[in-house]
Amino acid sequence: MVECKIQRNLKNCNCTYEPCPRKGICCECLAYHRSHGELPACYFPPEVEKTYDRSIRRFVSLYK
Repeated sequence: MVECKIQRNLKNCNCTYEPCPRKGICCECLAYHRSHGELPACYFPPEVEKTYDRSIRRFVSLYK
């Protein structure tokens, strides 16, 4: 069984949504956002992440 490195993950997590119960648990975060047609905060630069628009459309628009 692979152990989740939550504390290490938190050092790289740029999510600004403070009450998030998935912070540091990357697999849960990714599954949650994918189920909502989104990507997690770590896919976005800080200025975009702060808007909470984590849509796939927004992500694609960053790289057109």
